[in-house]
Amino acid sequence: MTMNHPIEIFQSWYQEELEQSADQIPSACCLSTIGEDGYPNARFVSLKEVVDGAFLITGPTDSLKGLELKKDPKAALTFWWTATSRQIRIQGEVSQISEEMATRHFDARSQDSKIVSAFFNQGQELASFSQMKEEFAAEQDRQGNMPVPRPASWGGWLISPLRIEFMQFQASRLHERRLFLWEGGQWGMRLLQP
Repeated sequence: MTMNHPIEIFQSWYQEELEQSADQIPSACCLSTIGEDGYPNARFVSLKEVVDGAFLITGPTDSLKGLELKKDPKAALTFWWTATSRQIRIQGEVSQISEEMATRHFDARSQDSKIVSAFFNQGQELASFSQMKEEFAAEQDRQGNMPVPRPASWGGWLISPLRIEFMQFQASRLHERRLFLWEGGQWGMRLLQP
């Protein structure tokens, strides 16, 4: 691969942001899906890794994002990195990860994250935040350091990119933009005006 390959560029930019960012969270990205009502829907998620050129995110498959991705398996990821003044936009096709990969990523989560995923239903209506905090504390006591099994409804998705745009912001506003398109089994690149 050369620096004309978008996955290599992404990994290089990601590493540079990680080295320069005081926040140390370049994995945060905005996931956009097509809502069941036809409107775009966006939320921030964490990129877990890049697998064979696809971008992996995880979460409950019965959440709103999971239902939207199942109904219309297309998504966009947007990264904004302040330390390096860069933006990356990715659009692609979505597929669900294997059970084995889901378990590996679930097991890598903190104990509190596992408890939240196993005992709460993401996005469902809540009667009382204080009651939820009490239930969470009780579950922490019950679980202690015992392993929390991955719920059947917790998994992940691979976003296989069809378009990746890299933008390097400039103070002059003469931003450098490169758009990579997956066409005919290979990546093509076009320069875009700012």
